[in-house]
Amino acid sequence: IMVYLIAQGMDKGLSFKIMEAVRKGKGLQPEWETDMKAHGVPDWYIWSCKKIKYMFPKAHAAAYVSAALRLCYFKLYYPEEYYATFLTVRGEDLSAKAILSGMDYVKNRRQEIRELGRDASAKDKSEETGLHVVQEMLARGIEFLPVDLYKSKGTTYTIEEEDGHKKIRLAFSSIDGLGESAANALEKARDDGEGEYISRDDIQRRAGISSAIITKLDELGALDGIPDSSQMSLFDIGF
Repeated sequence: IMVYLIAQGMDKGLSFKIMEAVRKGKGLQPEWETDMKAHGVPDWYIWSCKKIKYMFPKAHAAAYVSAALRLCYFKLYYPEEYYATFLTVRGEDLSAKAILSGMDYVKNRRQEIRELGRDASAKDKSEETGLHVVQEMLARGIEFLPVDLYKSKGTTYTIEEEDGHKKIRLAFSSIDGLGESAANALEKARDDGEGEYISRDDIQRRAGISSAIITKLDELGALDGIPDSSQMSLFDIGF
Protein backbone atom coordinates (compact mmCIF):
# COMPACT_ATOMS: atom_id res chain seq x y z
CA ILE A 1 0.00 0.00 0.00
CA MET A 2 2.70 2.47 1.02
CA VAL A 3 4.75 1.91 -2.14
CA TYR A 4 1.65 2.29 -4.34
CA LEU A 5 0.54 5.51 -2.65
CA ILE A 6 4.04 7.00 -2.91
CA ALA A 7 4.03 6.10 -6.61
CA GLN A 8 0.78 8.03 -6.91
CA GLY A 9 2.61 11.09 -5.58
CA MET A 10 1.39 11.08 -1.99
CA ASP A 11 3.56 12.10 0.96
CA LYS A 12 5.80 9.26 2.21
CA GLY A 13 4.95 9.79 5.87
CA LEU A 14 1.22 9.84 5.20
CA SER A 15 1.50 6.81 2.94
CA PHE A 16 3.14 4.91 5.78
CA LYS A 17 0.41 5.98 8.24
CA ILE A 18 -2.31 4.83 5.84
CA MET A 19 -0.56 1.50 5.31
CA GLU A 20 -0.26 0.84 9.06
CA ALA A 21 -3.90 1.79 9.72
CA VAL A 22 -5.23 -0.34 6.86
CA ARG A 23 -3.17 -3.45 7.63
CA LYS A 24 -4.36 -3.32 11.27
CA GLY A 25 -8.00 -3.06 10.18
CA LYS A 26 -8.48 0.55 11.33
CA GLY A 27 -9.68 1.78 7.92
CA LEU A 28 -9.23 5.30 6.53
CA GLN A 29 -9.68 8.71 8.07
CA PRO A 30 -11.86 11.08 5.95
CA GLU A 31 -8.95 13.42 5.20
CA TRP A 32 -6.81 10.50 4.01
CA GLU A 33 -9.54 9.40 1.63
CA THR A 34 -9.79 12.96 0.27
CA ASP A 35 -6.04 13.09 -0.29
CA MET A 36 -6.05 9.67 -1.98
CA LYS A 37 -8.77 10.79 -4.40
CA ALA A 38 -6.86 13.99 -5.12
CA HIS A 39 -3.87 11.87 -6.16
CA GLY A 40 -5.88 9.67 -8.50
CA VAL A 41 -6.26 6.61 -6.29
CA PRO A 42 -9.20 4.59 -7.75
CA ASP A 43 -12.45 4.24 -5.82
CA TRP A 44 -12.15 0.43 -5.77
CA TYR A 45 -8.75 0.74 -4.09
CA ILE A 46 -10.13 3.07 -1.42
CA TRP A 47 -13.10 0.72 -0.90
CA SER A 48 -10.69 -2.21 -0.45
CA CYS A 49 -8.68 -0.31 2.15
CA LYS A 50 -11.86 0.14 4.18
CA LYS A 51 -12.70 -3.57 4.02
CA ILE A 52 -9.31 -4.98 5.02
CA LYS A 53 -9.22 -6.34 8.59
CA TYR A 54 -5.58 -7.44 8.71
CA MET A 55 -2.61 -7.64 6.36
CA PHE A 56 0.57 -9.59 7.03
CA PRO A 57 3.56 -7.19 6.84
CA LYS A 58 6.45 -7.99 4.50
CA ALA A 59 9.00 -7.82 7.34
CA HIS A 60 7.14 -10.50 9.28
CA ALA A 61 6.84 -12.66 6.20
CA ALA A 62 10.57 -12.36 5.54
CA ALA A 63 11.35 -13.20 9.17
CA TYR A 64 9.16 -16.32 9.09
CA VAL A 65 10.69 -17.51 5.84
CA SER A 66 14.21 -17.00 7.23
CA ALA A 67 13.29 -18.91 10.39
CA ALA A 68 11.77 -21.74 8.33
CA LEU A 69 14.92 -22.05 6.24
CA ARG A 70 17.12 -22.23 9.34
CA LEU A 71 14.79 -24.78 10.93
CA CYS A 72 14.85 -26.97 7.82
CA TYR A 73 18.64 -26.78 7.63
CA PHE A 74 19.16 -27.98 11.20
CA LYS A 75 16.38 -30.56 10.95
CA LEU A 76 18.05 -32.03 7.86
CA TYR A 77 21.75 -31.82 8.78
CA TYR A 78 21.68 -31.81 12.60
CA PRO A 79 18.56 -33.83 13.44
CA GLU A 80 19.56 -34.98 16.93
CA GLU A 81 20.47 -31.44 17.96
CA TYR A 82 17.24 -30.10 16.51
CA TYR A 83 15.00 -32.67 18.19
CA ALA A 84 16.83 -32.46 21.52
CA THR A 85 16.23 -28.71 21.48
CA PHE A 86 12.57 -29.15 20.52
CA LEU A 87 11.94 -31.60 23.34
CA THR A 88 13.72 -29.35 25.83
CA VAL A 89 11.62 -26.34 24.84
CA ARG A 90 8.29 -27.93 23.87
CA GLY A 91 8.25 -31.39 25.46
CA GLU A 92 6.64 -30.49 28.78
CA ASP A 93 3.55 -32.62 28.09
CA LEU A 94 5.46 -35.70 26.92
CA SER A 95 6.34 -38.51 29.29
CA ALA A 96 9.34 -40.81 29.23
CA LYS A 97 7.00 -43.79 29.32
CA ALA A 98 5.22 -42.62 26.15
CA ILE A 99 8.46 -41.75 24.33
CA LEU A 100 10.02 -45.13 25.12
CA SER A 101 6.91 -47.19 24.29
CA GLY A 102 7.63 -47.28 20.55
CA MET A 103 5.97 -46.37 17.29
CA ASP A 104 2.73 -48.30 17.74
CA TYR A 105 2.02 -46.70 21.10
CA VAL A 106 2.75 -43.22 19.76
CA LYS A 107 0.44 -43.70 16.76
CA ASN A 108 -2.37 -45.12 18.90
CA ARG A 109 -2.09 -42.37 21.51
CA ARG A 110 -2.18 -39.67 18.85
CA GLN A 111 -5.30 -41.26 17.39
CA GLU A 112 -6.96 -41.36 20.81
CA ILE A 113 -6.35 -37.65 21.29
CA ARG A 114 -7.60 -36.76 17.81
CA GLU A 115 -10.79 -38.74 18.41
CA LEU A 116 -11.52 -36.57 21.45
CA GLY A 117 -12.20 -33.70 19.07
CA ARG A 118 -13.33 -30.58 20.90
CA ASP A 119 -13.21 -32.45 24.20
CA ALA A 120 -9.41 -32.62 23.99
CA SER A 121 -7.80 -30.44 26.64
CA ALA A 122 -4.95 -28.01 26.00
CA LYS A 123 -2.62 -30.57 27.62
CA ASP A 124 -3.94 -33.29 25.29
CA LYS A 125 -3.33 -31.10 22.26
CA SER A 126 0.18 -30.24 23.41
CA GLU A 127 0.90 -33.93 23.97
CA GLU A 128 -0.38 -34.78 20.47
CA THR A 129 1.92 -32.18 18.93
CA GLY A 130 4.86 -33.58 20.86
CA LEU A 131 4.01 -37.17 19.93
CA HIS A 132 3.80 -36.12 16.29
CA VAL A 133 7.42 -35.02 16.51
CA VAL A 134 8.39 -38.22 18.37
CA GLN A 135 6.73 -40.28 15.62
CA GLU A 136 8.75 -38.37 13.04
CA MET A 137 11.93 -39.02 15.01
CA LEU A 138 11.26 -42.73 15.27
CA ALA A 139 10.51 -42.89 11.54
CA ARG A 140 13.89 -41.27 10.90
CA GLY A 141 15.64 -43.87 13.07
CA ILE A 142 16.57 -41.50 15.88
CA GLU A 143 16.93 -43.34 19.18
CA PHE A 144 16.26 -42.36 22.78
CA LEU A 145 18.21 -43.23 25.88
CA PRO A 146 16.20 -43.74 29.10
CA VAL A 147 16.28 -41.57 32.20
CA ASP A 148 19.55 -42.20 34.06
CA LEU A 149 20.32 -41.02 37.59
CA TYR A 150 23.88 -40.11 36.66
CA LYS A 151 23.50 -38.93 33.06
CA SER A 152 20.14 -37.19 32.70
CA LYS A 153 19.82 -33.43 33.12
CA GLY A 154 16.98 -31.74 34.94
CA THR A 155 15.02 -30.27 32.03
CA THR A 156 17.50 -30.50 29.15
CA TYR A 157 17.46 -33.37 26.67
CA THR A 158 21.09 -34.13 25.84
CA ILE A 159 22.94 -35.94 23.08
CA GLU A 160 25.24 -38.87 23.78
CA GLU A 161 27.39 -41.04 21.57
CA GLU A 162 26.62 -44.74 21.85
CA ASP A 163 27.86 -47.45 19.48
CA GLY A 164 29.07 -44.73 17.12
CA HIS A 165 25.62 -43.12 16.88
CA LYS A 166 24.12 -39.99 18.39
CA LYS A 167 21.20 -40.68 20.69
CA ILE A 168 19.00 -38.42 22.81
CA ARG A 169 19.05 -38.86 26.58
CA LEU A 170 15.73 -38.15 28.28
CA ALA A 171 15.65 -35.42 30.92
CA PHE A 172 14.33 -35.94 34.45
CA SER A 173 11.45 -33.64 33.50
CA SER A 174 10.18 -36.34 31.12
CA ILE A 175 9.06 -38.36 34.14
CA ASP A 176 5.28 -38.05 34.27
CA GLY A 177 4.17 -35.82 37.12
CA LEU A 178 7.66 -34.52 37.89
CA GLY A 179 7.77 -30.73 37.90
CA GLU A 180 10.67 -28.52 36.88
CA SER A 181 11.79 -27.88 40.47
CA ALA A 182 11.94 -31.58 41.32
CA ALA A 183 13.70 -32.37 38.01
CA ASN A 184 16.38 -29.77 38.72
CA ALA A 185 16.66 -31.02 42.30
CA LEU A 186 17.52 -34.49 41.02
CA GLU A 187 20.26 -33.05 38.82
CA LYS A 188 21.62 -30.91 41.66
CA ALA A 189 21.60 -33.82 44.13
CA ARG A 190 23.54 -35.96 41.68
CA ASP A 191 26.21 -33.24 41.42
CA ASP A 192 26.28 -32.27 45.10
CA GLY A 193 29.67 -33.85 45.77
CA GLU A 194 28.39 -36.69 47.97
CA GLY A 195 29.19 -39.27 45.32
CA GLU A 196 27.03 -42.14 44.11
CA TYR A 197 23.71 -42.88 45.74
CA ILE A 198 23.85 -45.70 48.26
CA SER A 199 20.10 -46.33 48.40
CA ARG A 200 16.71 -45.11 47.33
CA ASP A 201 16.35 -43.44 50.70
CA ASP A 202 19.57 -41.57 49.93
CA ILE A 203 18.15 -40.32 46.62
CA GLN A 204 14.98 -39.14 48.30
CA ARG A 205 16.91 -37.37 51.07
CA ARG A 206 19.41 -35.61 48.82
CA ALA A 207 16.94 -34.57 46.11
CA GLY A 208 14.03 -33.85 48.45
CA ILE A 209 11.60 -35.77 46.23
CA SER A 210 8.53 -37.77 47.20
CA SER A 211 8.23 -41.53 47.39
CA ALA A 212 5.87 -41.34 44.39
CA ILE A 213 8.74 -40.04 42.24
CA ILE A 214 10.98 -42.83 43.53
CA THR A 215 8.31 -45.29 42.39
CA LYS A 216 8.20 -43.71 38.92
CA LEU A 217 12.00 -43.80 38.65
CA ASP A 218 11.83 -47.47 39.58
CA GLU A 219 9.16 -48.15 36.94
CA LEU A 220 11.45 -46.62 34.32
CA GLY A 221 14.32 -48.88 35.37
CA ALA A 222 16.42 -45.96 36.64
CA LEU A 223 16.89 -47.53 40.11
CA ASP A 224 18.00 -51.01 39.08
CA GLY A 225 20.56 -52.36 41.53
CA ILE A 226 20.00 -49.63 44.14
CA PRO A 227 18.77 -50.96 47.52
CA ASP A 228 15.75 -49.50 49.27
CA SER A 229 17.44 -48.46 52.50
CA SER A 230 20.81 -47.06 53.57
CA GLN A 231 20.73 -49.28 56.66
CA MET A 232 22.91 -52.36 56.64
CA SER A 233 21.81 -55.58 58.27
CA LEU A 234 24.03 -58.23 59.84
CA PHE A 235 23.31 -60.44 56.86
CA ASP A 236 24.71 -57.77 54.50
CA ILE A 237 28.12 -57.96 56.17
CA GLY A 238 28.31 -61.75 56.30
CA PHE A 239 27.45 -62.65 59.90
